Amino acid sequence: MRAMVLKQIVSLAKTNTPLELVELPIPVPGPGELLVKVSVCGVCHTELDEIEGRIVPPKLPIVLGHEIAGRVHQLGEKSSRFQLGDRVGVGWVHSSTGQPDENLSPEFRATGRDVNGGYAEYMTVSENYAYPIPEIFSDVDAAPLLCAGGIGYRALRLTRIRNGDLLGLTGFGASAHLVLQLAKHLFPESRLYVFARDPDQQQFARELGAEWAGATDATPPEKLHAIIDSTPAWKPVVEALRNLRPGGRLVINAIRKEDTDKARLQDLTYHEHLWSEKEIKSVANITHFDLAEFLPIAGKIPLKPEVRVLPLEQANQALTEIRHGGARGARVLRVSVD
Repeated sequence: MRAMVLKQIVSLAKTNTPLELVELPIPVPGPGELLVKVSVCGVCHTELDEIEGRIVPPKLPIVLGHEIAGRVHQLGEKSSRFQLGDRVGVGWVHSSTGQPDENLSPEFRATGRDVNGGYAEYMTVSENYAYPIPEIFSDVDAAPLLCAGGIGYRALRLTRIRNGDLLGLTGFGASAHLVLQLAKHLFPESRLYVFARDPDQQQFARELGAEWAGATDATPPEKLHAIIDSTPAWKPVVEALRNLRPGGRLVINAIRKEDTDKARLQDLTYHEHLWSEKEIKSVANITHFDLAEFLPIAGKIPLKPEVRVLPLEQANQALTEIRHGGARGARVLRVSVD
């Protein structure tokens, strides 16, 4: 089978082609597993963290990718939850304890990090960590929901906002543009504010219904109850804390932060950024409960991902576009053509 493989940790400042197209054997599903023929796989910023070593896969080479939509091609022994040909999605959680806090467990295994993922024509997964995809979504539209949407749903829940509270989103990429639509549905009386460095992303946010959109360091018309940060940088953290009202909560939806602007943390002052019982909450991975709850909600709204599709062989290009920022919506790789 065709696969785009990461063979070594590299700096993306030194190469635009970290992944190599290779032929691999088709994997065999074990007991309770599915062999999934991958239709499409979304591209996530977390892949940049893996490539550059902020998240080091336990073994190399590895097939990246954890926003997978495909069909059940083969059933492992004792696998009965799905039938051959069923359409399923697979996300970042490949396996864990099955408990509510499984995202924090040392048994957590990530798709495309601890096991081969979706930048390949086939992949295996436990039937307990595969999810039916609502019929309203095409494979392409479903892919970003499996991570950007699902982790955005978890981040939104962690804000603990109520209908009518003021919510901010800093960074407006694949996850945030779905969270905005989700928040408008779940909290219709809440006003939404977006901070993004790129003017095109600011305009995109307004088109999707943001009350206000401005630069990362802009000051919104009013202080906010909660802000979700989905960027790889530190500046948005500092600015978000400044824009919270007393008792406000910042939820950081990023698996790693880069060091390029880490010096911005020196701008933190206790009285302006942290006092008045402000909170910082991080998002750690995702559980199967999140995706199982989120996908039906996404189908009822329905969410409308903004997607740019590229063939599997252009995975490096998709990663480069995400790295340079300003990308509108999500990037999705077309893996299989039938």
